[in-house]
Amino acid sequence: MAKRSHKKTSGGKKVLRIVLIVLLILVLAIVGAVAKLYFDVSGSVDRTYESVDRDNGRNVNFSDEEPFSVLLLGIDTGDLGRTEQGRSDTMMVATVDPQENKSTLVSIPRDTYVDIVGHDTQDKINHAYAFGGAPMSMDTVSEFLDIPIDHYVSINMEGIKELVDVVDGVDVNNDLAFEQDGHTYNFGKIHMNGEEALGYLRMRHEDPEGDYGRQKRQRKVVEAVIDKSLSLSGATQYRSILGAMEDNMKTDLSFGDMRSIALDYRGAFSNIDQLQLQGEGFSQDGVSYQRVDENELKEVQDNLQEQLDQ
Repeated sequence: MAKRSHKKTSGGKKVLRIVLIVLLILVLAIVGAVAKLYFDVSGSVDRTYESVDRDNGRNVNFSDEEPFSVLLLGIDTGDLGRTEQGRSDTMMVATVDPQENKSTLVSIPRDTYVDIVGHDTQDKINHAYAFGGAPMSMDTVSEFLDIPIDHYVSINMEGIKELVDVVDGVDVNNDLAFEQDGHTYNFGKIHMNGEEALGYLRMRHEDPEGDYGRQKRQRKVVEAVIDKSLSLSGATQYRSILGAMEDNMKTDLSFGDMRSIALDYRGAFSNIDQLQLQGEGFSQDGVSYQRVDENELKEVQDNLQEQLDQ
């Protein structure tokens, strides 16, 4: 049986915030700052907008504060000269329920063995993005978790690097000494620039926990970036932050959607459960996969369905 590790953590709130960092900058505009900031944000969000063509999508009425879900994708392109479609190295689903003032963030192992919807094959779940971009990823995750996936937000590796550099680097407490991409990561508190952060996020083969260990490091970097971004110095650099996001982030959330979420859904972000689906490894045709225990998957599905009123 797969090890069960889905539990509430304090880092969940920050993980959700960083991927939706534009929403937080938008809040600053709405609650106070100046009109110019508001219009800068509006323009940047417009440049990140990319719609999806799906047969089974649904329309969420944000004005009525309906619960919704969003697929968060970290794409392995944008650095080292990579320009191909890429795969989703990181896949998380956030469900947001403003009526109960609660959100849930589910991390999905990248090697999870699933049916790739629209491709008539079974493969690693992160390959759905390579086969069909955000729409196929949304449909595949929707079938896997048995919930509607309403929206998506994706950011590539270049965006992560630029965000780290914009905030003048990040500090993390590293619990595993290793080397990656020509960089040395010592045990204890370390400071990293953008390039060093990418190496820190990539390493998984030397980690006893494999991809689960890498996901922990991803959360550490995410938390460090959001802490710096929301500090006084981070706020004054909002134009650089927006520049990093508009060049490297895509979403089908419009500026109006984000404005409604920022104004009416904030209470749901104060109570966030973080769930980690964890599978059992197996090999097939010389390829390693992860299979999530059916009982664990059903428990998570029921949790998300309840939150989305399904």
